[in-house]
Amino acid sequence: MTGKEIFKMWTPKEARWVQWVRPVPFIDISDINQTGIYKYTVPTINYISKIKLDTAIILDLPGYDSITEGIALTRLGYRPIPIYNGNDEQLGAMAIVDTHAIKNALVWGALELNKSKLKSDAPPVFLLDSNRTHRFKINVSIFDNSWDLYEQDIPSPEYFLKNGINKIIVRSQSIQKDLIRILYKFQQKGITILHTNGFDEAIHAILKKPSRKVQFIYGIAKS
Repeated sequence: MTGKEIFKMWTPKEARWVQWVRPVPFIDISDINQTGIYKYTVPTINYISKIKLDTAIILDLPGYDSITEGIALTRLGYRPIPIYNGNDEQLGAMAIVDTHAIKNALVWGALELNKSKLKSDAPPVFLLDSNRTHRFKINVSIFDNSWDLYEQDIPSPEYFLKNGINKIIVRSQSIQKDLIRILYKFQQKGITILHTNGFDEAIHAILKKPSRKVQFIYGIAKS
């Protein structure tokens, strides 16, 4: 399989939301022997027990964890939408964000997704790497492939509402600054933002207008 073939498995033409799948991690995926693909563990979902057609989910987890959890959510009827945007480092160099582990999991995830029978209008679960904003460099030679999420990387609040989505669950340790900046505007448009650490039930997150310094504590974002 090539990267292009894998990308097409994540983006079936008839499916809604797939136009937001980012092509970046698929570009450098070489031909892969399907028998040699690593088998990942699909986690148990504790914070939602059945599909909610009015609710989208954002998984902001380290590395490929959002992919394995995204596949778990396909069993409830959600469609996973990977929106990773980190570039690979040059050959022989070191990078801040490990994009290679994500690419390997995307190959596995494509095969798992291919087995599912998702509806074309299945609500979305967006997949993010929470390590994307790490910008600590041990030395100047390390390639900085960190990245931020921007408004154009996900559908607009108007598009969500038009398609019946009025709630978004953020599954993460905390809501990161780039997400707060985006979701604050969603909140202003009438979309309810909820947050869960993955173990507890999602609670209403009241996002305050972001400033240069934003904190997120116990379900409430404070600036």
